[in-house]
Amino acid sequence: MGALKRGLNPRFSELGLAICGGRGRQSVRTPDELREFCGRTGLDGNELARTSRLTARVDNNAIADGFQLYLHSFVIHKSGEWAVVQQGMNPASRLARRYHWHSTSVRDFVSDPHTAIVGTPQGRILNLVDARADQAQRALLKIAGEPVETALQEARKLVLPRHHDVRAGDVDLKRLGAVLAVAHEKELRDFASLLLVEGLGPRTLQSLALIADVVHGAPSRFDDPARFSFAHGGKDGHPFPVPQKTYDESLGVLRRALDEARLGQTEKIEGFRRLDHLTRAVEGQRQPLADFSAAIAHEWSISASLDGRTVFDDAHPAKKKAGSSQLLLFSD
Repeated sequence: MGALKRGLNPRFSELGLAICGGRGRQSVRTPDELREFCGRTGLDGNELARTSRLTARVDNNAIADGFQLYLHSFVIHKSGEWAVVQQGMNPASRLARRYHWHSTSVRDFVSDPHTAIVGTPQGRILNLVDARADQAQRALLKIAGEPVETALQEARKLVLPRHHDVRAGDVDLKRLGAVLAVAHEKELRDFASLLLVEGLGPRTLQSLALIADVVHGAPSRFDDPARFSFAHGGKDGHPFPVPQKTYDESLGVLRRALDEARLGQTEKIEGFRRLDHLTRAVEGQRQPLADFSAAIAHEWSISASLDGRTVFDDAHPAKKKAGSSQLLLFSD
């Protein structure tokens, strides 16, 4: 682009074409060069300068692909037709990516505006100018229009507690109590197992009920994410070691449900939805409260039988934790 700029710009009167900008510091001069060009052609220099800044901001900020622009070249014809060629560098991989724009192809600067983006695929990225990102754009505009303190209050809600272990205060005990009731009370367990068309044990059913809540739950269901650690524990032993047998059984049920769904047999997939509805009904009608300490003590007491594992004791079954093994889970 630098060579083209040096070769073509002196022949402007013959070709009606100019190249503005370039690498590094030259890119900063693009708006001034465009205004100078427009002084000779009668075009709107301020509008073209705005276009230059907008294309740079889109590629540098709205496309979160890890590439920072270092080259911005603006090709302009006396007719007003323009093209932009930009290139970014990823400092970590030392790879470059190029972004192409052409005025005849741009219908909307924030909805699929590019003619091409050239580079090695990087997997999934955040692209806020993808045509499918309109909801994200509206959400950002809404946040930008709100008072700063409102946005800060929402951000504070995302701050995690300073402690690493799972505590009763981190969990909605009514929701957890409903899951444990469905999994461990015989009448409810038999019915829940029937919904999934499986002869499931209580521990696997407990995990699957929490999985169903993740799959079918509304955002409001996730305000106590620590509850979901009661599905398969934690590799660090919080709130209890990962029960490998239960983990494998849960994966097996999900895999069979998906395999059958591909063949048009959706009964098991629908069973997860019905299991979620049952758990919520128990939560709303009976409102059982989990005994948090007893629930964790029970998990530790059965950990060895479920081949419990942590990263600290990968070669041996997890040891039983001192305390009662009796399952005292509910109080009305």
